[in-house]
Amino acid sequence: IIARPVSTTGSSSQIHPEVAEYALQSHVCPLTHLSEEEQMMKQTVAKLAQEKIAPLVKRMDEESEMDISIRDALFENGLMGIEIESEYGGTESTFFMANLVIEELAKVDASVSVFCDVQNTLINNLVRSFANKEHKEKLLPRLAKDTVGCFCLSEPESGSDAFALKTS
Repeated sequence: IIARPVSTTGSSSQIHPEVAEYALQSHVCPLTHLSEEEQMMKQTVAKLAQEKIAPLVKRMDEESEMDISIRDALFENGLMGIEIESEYGGTESTFFMANLVIEELAKVDASVSVFCDVQNTLINNLVRSFANKEHKEKLLPRLAKDTVGCFCLSEPESGSDAFALKTS
C-alpha cells in the first residue's frame, strides 16, 4: 500500500472500515483516500482552475504571458503559501496538500501549476528551512500574500539545466 501519515484533522468516514482500521494501527493512510479537508481543497482548486484559469489558457499560450488575475487569485486563495505557518500569513498546511493543489492546477494549465509549485516547494521551503528569524519575518508574509519568489540558475557546465549540475 502506498501511504502517507494519517491526517489528524480530516475525517475517515469515507474510508472503507478495514482501511480505516489499518490506517489507525499503522498511522498511515493510503494516498487514494483523502480527508474531508483534502477533498474540500481539491474541489476548491478544481473549481478555481475551471472558472478562472481555463478561460484564459488559449490567450496566455498565444501571448506567452500569464494573466495577472491568475496570480492574484492564487494569492487570494492562499495557494502561494500553502506550507507557510499561519503566524506569517500562510495556510499552514502540508506538503501533501500542496501536491493536491499542483495536481489540480496542472489538469487545466501546466504553466500555472509550475508557477505555484516553484513558489511553494522551492522558494517558500528554502526560506522556511534556512532563513534566520529576521528574514522569515520579513519574507514569509510577503511570499504568502503578494510576492512571487524566483529561482534562477546559470552554471558554466549546465546552463539552466539543474539536473546537469555537477559538484566536485
